[in-house]
Amino acid sequence: MSELTITLLRLGYLALLWVLVLFAIGVLRRDLYGTRITDRRRRKAAVPAAAAAAVATEPSKPETAPTRIPRAARSGSGPGRLVVTEGPLRGTIVPLGTSSVLIGRAPGCTLVLDDDYSSSRHARIFPQNGQWFVEDLGSTNGTFVADQRVEAPTPVPTGTPVRVGQSVLELQR
Repeated sequence: MSELTITLLRLGYLALLWVLVLFAIGVLRRDLYGTRITDRRRRKAAVPAAAAAAVATEPSKPETAPTRIPRAARSGSGPGRLVVTEGPLRGTIVPLGTSSVLIGRAPGCTLVLDDDYSSSRHARIFPQNGQWFVEDLGSTNGTFVADQRVEAPTPVPTGTPVRVGQSVLELQR
């Protein structure tokens, strides 16, 4: 082998070692700092530049205030919020609407739990026919409604405790 070939092999080996070191540092950084949790309350919708330019060229229209629907008309006599009553996130309130609430450790969940006893996609609370239900999504430790393990979608009356890992949730008016 020529000296040039040996030098190129040495440089290639050195570059491969640096790639390995940088990869290990990236893994350690993710383990130390964890998953980034986004605060959806402060996030604003980004307007694309083309849409902003189109809005700027349109003649101004009178703006109307959005009409507010009274709470009684919105949700009937059903619950209006999901409250964490026990656990690391005690006091957290999630307003209820017409869509389901996904509960778990994954950053894409509606209620992100920082709990070793909950799964990444642990449970789902959803409205159906004017009533709220809880469904376990195949979690390891299970979901409990008033100390009964959830096997199928189960109705959740207002004020009934729902245990997900170390957290206890309640539907409130």
